[in-house]
Amino acid sequence: MLVRIVKMGFHEMHIDTFLSNFNANKKQIRNFKGCKFLELYRDKNNPNIFFTYSYWETENDLEQYRQSELFKNVWNKTKVLFNIKPEAWSVDKLETLK
Repeated sequence: MLVRIVKMGFHEMHIDTFLSNFNANKKQIRNFKGCKFLELYRDKNNPNIFFTYSYWETENDLEQYRQSELFKNVWNKTKVLFNIKPEAWSVDKLETLK
């Protein structure tokens, strides 16, 4: 399983726009082939910073999503709102403790 973590920073005036776009598309993203989990986090100390956290069955599934019209539509509306360069990590999930 691949875990994708994306850090994004937004201008304060664009946060509601980002959240509206995320909310309009989150179910489609979560239901995209290979996506098993999706969460959105907000930094406690800097409310302009958000993270998406998603699980993908395979790297190919993530890549298929990144090439999809869904991703292109969401990303094109999101990237114009940034106040910092986004950062992304793809990591292998090694262990879960409950």
